[in-house]
Amino acid sequence: MNELVDTLLYEGYALYPYTPGAAKNATPTPFGIVYPPSYARTLDTTHDHLELRCVVEGEGEVTAEVRFLAPSGERHKAEEQRIEGEGEFRRGGLAIRTRLAEAQVDGGRRLVSYRVENLTDAPADVDRAGAIARSLISTHPLLRVDGGRFLSQLDAPCDSVNTWPVLASPEDDVMLGAAIVLPDHPQIAPESRGNLFDNTEIEEALVLHVKSLSHAERAEIEEQDPAVREMIDRASAVTPEELLRLHGRVEVRDPVTREPPRPSADVRDPTRGLPEVEVDGVTFRRGGQVIVRPGVEADLQARMLEGRTVTVERIYRDYDGRVHLGVSVDQPGQEIMRETGRFLWFFPPEVEVVR
Repeated sequence: MNELVDTLLYEGYALYPYTPGAAKNATPTPFGIVYPPSYARTLDTTHDHLELRCVVEGEGEVTAEVRFLAPSGERHKAEEQRIEGEGEFRRGGLAIRTRLAEAQVDGGRRLVSYRVENLTDAPADVDRAGAIARSLISTHPLLRVDGGRFLSQLDAPCDSVNTWPVLASPEDDVMLGAAIVLPDHPQIAPESRGNLFDNTEIEEALVLHVKSLSHAERAEIEEQDPAVREMIDRASAVTPEELLRLHGRVEVRDPVTREPPRPSADVRDPTRGLPEVEVDGVTFRRGGQVIVRPGVEADLQARMLEGRTVTVERIYRDYDGRVHLGVSVDQPGQEIMRETGRFLWFFPPEVEVVR
């Protein structure tokens, strides 16, 4: 849990190339911002508060805390802050008020809300940089229940404000208000080499980018925030073997079991789609060949394949009953595309069966 929240706190903290002179690092680019009231009221897209709302079952006591970063005034540099419970507080030059409330709902359940407000004064004409300096950034509220369980937003949706409720523990006794949209029970991939601040991007790419920084850029980074400097050192130390493990993986599992998938050549393997399908009296088979005949409304990539003979690699039927054909083109590098499951997709009317 702590590792997850620590990582989320630093999303957007510093962006590649991580140098303080880069324009995109002139001010923080975080998620989960709670602005001062004078700035928040000037835009429809800004808030001077957040409110985490969810439903809890059981009679256990609910406790609350909020974690966030308080800007230090030096570009993106900030300090971690933590507030437990409710009341009015001052942290890092910010004035903050928190409030925890409960209300009974049907079935012995309770609707819980935890509100975090920024009460910090700011000039009426403050710009964004000035507002950021007076904001809670990367704000993450947490609710815990001792002797009960929270319900997923999928089962009991609630209208939270400026935050996204996520079940964050195996026992569902912790609800996290995330600054980015996450699924319930999020986990950090075991291949990860640690937080890169910019890691809503692809971690493999960021590690490679760090390794390509010039000596001058590294020297500039050495003079700034120790947290960024430590991250650069850690990313630079990634070995080729560790980098290869970052290249990515896909796990396909049956939704009713936690057992990993087993390799299979069986044509009924669901990861390979349907072996064949009939559409309007025409039969399409996996491994069969078709000629691409896209219509005038097709995109440019599809129209560039006009008249080409391609191989049907995947046949899927979606929830609406529509059939999708994944095809490969006979060209250099196609084996790699096939192994990684990267196909071009057409509807049956857009192709003509050869055999």
